[in-house]
Amino acid sequence: MKVLVTGGAGYIGSITAKALEEAGHTPIILDSLLNGPRAFVRDRIFYEGDIADRDLLARIAEDHPDIYATIHMAARIVVPESVEKPYEYYRDNVAKSLELFDQLTGLGLPRVLFSSSASLYASTEDFEVVEDDVLAPGSPYARTKRMIEEVLQDLAVATDLRAVILRYFNPIGSDPDLESGIYVKEPSHVLGQLVLAARGQKPSFTITGTDWPTSDGTGIRDYIHVWDLARAHVRAVERFDDVLAEVEAPSVVINVGNGEGVTVRELVESFERVFGSAVPLTESGPRPGDVAGAFANVDRSARLLDWSSELTIDDAIDSALKWADRRQEILGYE
Repeated sequence: MKVLVTGGAGYIGSITAKALEEAGHTPIILDSLLNGPRAFVRDRIFYEGDIADRDLLARIAEDHPDIYATIHMAARIVVPESVEKPYEYYRDNVAKSLELFDQLTGLGLPRVLFSSSASLYASTEDFEVVEDDVLAPGSPYARTKRMIEEVLQDLAVATDLRAVILRYFNPIGSDPDLESGIYVKEPSHVLGQLVLAARGQKPSFTITGTDWPTSDGTGIRDYIHVWDLARAHVRAVERFDDVLAEVEAPSVVINVGNGEGVTVRELVESFERVFGSAVPLTESGPRPGDVAGAFANVDRSARLLDWSSELTIDDAIDSALKWADRRQEILGYE
């Protein structure tokens, strides 16, 4: 089947496109290249442009009337930046998504698989969260994700649109063949920062926040190998109609994580074990918008998608380190 992937030149988007291909499907990439590099598109069907460009969406539908579903990944995603630039985040993530969903529905392409975020969840005493738990998005970025979820749920009741919403936890690593991975020169996420410190590209790795109510005071996350996350998208597309039939609703939310909580200090220990030596560390307060964190209850993804993670944190760390050695060859910079 053909699947439209918005943001398909990005980190997760390009790896998901590869997973779709390996499962026998055809990804069609729509990306503005505001962030994602052109190199990640490779030789896939590609349209460069904005998700809110209705004329472009109509042309894509005319060229590919057999598109089965849209995976909507295009978004701004950096939490501290969202605190500094809320207008850009609400415009690009929310307002443009509204245009996308309305046009897709009008074009007869009503299946939308949306990339949401675990950053929506309120803190729980044991840090494990299920899909129906209380939400308390703590940053403009997280609030844009929550708003889009609500938009999709309302549209699914009022129109032909149907939505499967995947709440990502913390993807790390690269694709198995090291063809794509983290592309920004200084990634804001924890594993990217660890790789930079380990390779001597920054003086130390900074643990941001050491007073959270966790076992060691550092934030807790559910780290999932990005290839496992990509596989979850494939399963969600393949089972799209069956999933909604099973829940007897026009939309559904599904956690996609590893199902285990790992603190930042525990991740550092795993990293040093895989890397083979210590990484210089410093400590600071939390960044704007940071939260203590959570990990996923993954019962729903196992039941509805017949999916579970297969790769370990060590696998993800190993692939991230190998990608760091390869990225200059792919992207032209370290």
